[in-house]
Amino acid sequence: MAPDRGDARPTATSSRAWNALTPSLSDWILDATTSMGFTKMTPVQASAIPLFMTHKDVVVEAVTGSGKTLAFLIPVVEKLLRLEEPIKRHHVGAIIVSPTRELASQIYNVLISLLRFHSPSAALLGHSEDSESEDSEPKSRAQSSSALKVIPQLLLGGSTTSAQDLSLFLKNSPNLLISTPGRLIEILSSPYVHCPQSSFEVLVLDEADRLLDLGFKDDLRKILTRLPKQRRTGLFSASVSEAVDQIIRVGLRNPVRIAVKVKGANGALDKRTPASLLMRYLITSPSNKFLALKSVLLRMTPSPSKVIVYLSTCAAVDYWQHLLPSTVLPDGMVLVPLHGKHPANVREKNFIRFANAACPALLLTTDVAARGLDIPQVDLVVQIDPPLDPKVFLHRCGRAGRAGRKGLSVIFLQPGREEDYISFLEVRKTPVEKLTQPDTSMQPEESAQMASSLRKLVLKDRALHDKAQKAFVSWVRSYSKHQASSIFQVSDLDWGNLAQGWGLLKLPKMPELKGWDRKNYQAVEVDWDNYSYKDKKREQHRKEALLQERLGDPQLKAAGKRLKRSSSTAWSQNMEHKADREARRAKRQARREQGRFEKLSQEEKSQIAETEQMIAKVKRQTAAKASMDDTFEGFD
Repeated sequence: MAPDRGDARPTATSSRAWNALTPSLSDWILDATTSMGFTKMTPVQASAIPLFMTHKDVVVEAVTGSGKTLAFLIPVVEKLLRLEEPIKRHHVGAIIVSPTRELASQIYNVLISLLRFHSPSAALLGHSEDSESEDSEPKSRAQSSSALKVIPQLLLGGSTTSAQDLSLFLKNSPNLLISTPGRLIEILSSPYVHCPQSSFEVLVLDEADRLLDLGFKDDLRKILTRLPKQRRTGLFSASVSEAVDQIIRVGLRNPVRIAVKVKGANGALDKRTPASLLMRYLITSPSNKFLALKSVLLRMTPSPSKVIVYLSTCAAVDYWQHLLPSTVLPDGMVLVPLHGKHPANVREKNFIRFANAACPALLLTTDVAARGLDIPQVDLVVQIDPPLDPKVFLHRCGRAGRAGRKGLSVIFLQPGREEDYISFLEVRKTPVEKLTQPDTSMQPEESAQMASSLRKLVLKDRALHDKAQKAFVSWVRSYSKHQASSIFQVSDLDWGNLAQGWGLLKLPKMPELKGWDRKNYQAVEVDWDNYSYKDKKREQHRKEALLQERLGDPQLKAAGKRLKRSSSTAWSQNMEHKADREARRAKRQARREQGRFEKLSQEEKSQIAETEQMIAKVKRQTAAKASMDDTFEGFD
């Protein structure tokens, strides 16, 4: 990678208009961006678009909310519309890869909004609209591209099968694919999907540092082996520099690096955070974290329209979503949960519900919503748990303060060693100041009252107790895996204070608690025999098991002992049962798929069976060919 060649470092206060900066762009794009509300080009767009248009590979690092999506969508669309002749059927001209379903859907929606202003493409998409420009005489640029169209397709796993996506591809013959890595590999494996050098133009990796992480490394390698080496490639992220050592291996040829910097309050250039975002920290004990969240929500002026609260695990989201509405949230604020273990349709439904909420709303989520998502009117981001990966901290903060809108990001840290995280962030050029406004001071009795309220809610339903135990164990396990292990150490945790803050009736048995002095800790007194589930069927099963155990049935008594023994076993010793649970879940999913399949017509069944046979055959051929002649040399 050429050092600093062509580096673009404009400030975020650039005010030159679109038509002044991009005279080479089509007139309809200029009209479209103006109609969409983008009357001025951002620095990252001013730098990346001309380079992409002149056949350069680019590596773009810019603060969150700086307009990176349009910075790669506009040149991709222009390239496809300026080809000498239309792309052949079932040939792909460009691919945009995103690490998450939500981000891929967002990119697709922005693209659709843009293409509504291009009449030939809009007609195919069903969005053709009469416009004033159609009555006037088109210019030569518009005439040369009028016969060409951009036909996009969104590829997401979970909501549709690969056979359904392939069937839609064969029917519509899209030339631009927007996808997550897994589903893209399945589609590219088909012999009917072609990406030859004569047709393929651009590969864009959005949130590139995430795609280059170990979790996506194999998928990315498989994708690159199916694409021509002679292509234009763009990498976009708020923290591309974290993956610089792997960028060359992706196949970029002498790329131009664009690092867009903004000025901080002190006048110094800071390329990490947008100027409109205030980044703060608050030192508070574990028992006061959610009380502090309540204080921020109530005292923030003006009241936040939308709030995102980050927890470290999916189980924690499942637990706290039942407690926060009645204990923390102000009146009128809606809570929406979102995490990676939700089914695809639930994730999509909840994300849309939060993004389109007309009343104040709080999104309780994990890092699945940390990157790239452009949710309007997010005023406040609160990180209850610091992220395991330090790179994610910046992405979490960036959900607020986007596109010049004022925003506040607050991270909660426990007193003691965790305070070193502030210095750690400063070294990473991400300075965070102490939160002084709004005032979050609280009295000791408020903390005790909050703990009492949480436990009263848990006592109403034994299912909440089960969720609390599971969530707390998963949180401890997550805490032990922080990459900044010198700062986040399990041995420093105050278990009694944590139990109070989590509303636990008792602490679960864990190896981490060995040697812990329980003198100052008192579990809540509970009549466990009469502590019931709200779910009637579940409670009936519990009572039957309890009754049989009391009656002395030898087999059931032995089963009860085994159940007690397994429930008291440390979570680290129960991992072998996870595979069995996953197998049962897969069987249930297969039964549901079979039920949907049986409802199809005979013709639809035949098409799906034929497509699946074709995919299986191509995968076998591809695997055999790759083992004999694998020319990809992108990774060590």
